[in-house]
Amino acid sequence: MPQSSAVQHRARWVLGQVAIVLLGLFFYFQVRGLTAIAPSTAEGHARDITRLEERIGLDVEGLVQAPVLAAPALETGANWIYIWGHWPVIVLTMGWLVWQHRPAFLRLRDAMLVSGGLGLIVYVTYPVAPPRLIDPDLVDTVTEKSHAYRVLQPPSFVNQYAAMPSLHAGWNLLVGIAIATAATMLALRWVGFVLPVLMSLAVVATANHYVLDVLAGLALALVGHVGALLLEQRRERRQAAP
Repeated sequence: MPQSSAVQHRARWVLGQVAIVLLGLFFYFQVRGLTAIAPSTAEGHARDITRLEERIGLDVEGLVQAPVLAAPALETGANWIYIWGHWPVIVLTMGWLVWQHRPAFLRLRDAMLVSGGLGLIVYVTYPVAPPRLIDPDLVDTVTEKSHAYRVLQPPSFVNQYAAMPSLHAGWNLLVGIAIATAATMLALRWVGFVLPVLMSLAVVATANHYVLDVLAGLALALVGHVGALLLEQRRERRQAAP
């Protein structure tokens, strides 16, 4: 195939993948918004999670946020990780993968679609308010100190009663796996390792998620990753079939 035709073929494939991802995100945000109609139910579920964390010793949200509130640099760092370490990183990573690392892109795409679909079921059936709306001792550092979040995610796209599971943490884990898998530079691989850890800490430190939200998000992401691997094996069998 001539080089120009190969580039055109790749460009068409990339545009098709972009359309699939955008359609998935549109559906995700539309369905996710349905839980915004039940604030009292979401707050009740959040108190149930608080009581469960107290029984099993995971009610550490205040302890995680305390050093952040005491140090402006840490607070700014946590806010920046929460805001700029999620969608901007996802977009950049998927753009890099879709052009240069097709298998890794397809795994990430499928894992996000699978985990996002499962997450939507939880959002609709079990809406949960974030700890910043329940515990008066916790501070919503993102809203109080950062305006960039409302630019990246306008209020019409944000549902504050979809805290469980935390796909901020879960999808960053998937992105981290994709980066660590596709990268050839050691430094970039370390970004893949560190990224989900920092996001998991940031979502709790900014009072946007409970610890159980994070654990559920990470678990759901791993389920999505397993689903993506199964879909990848299916594609490989179909391509190998006579």
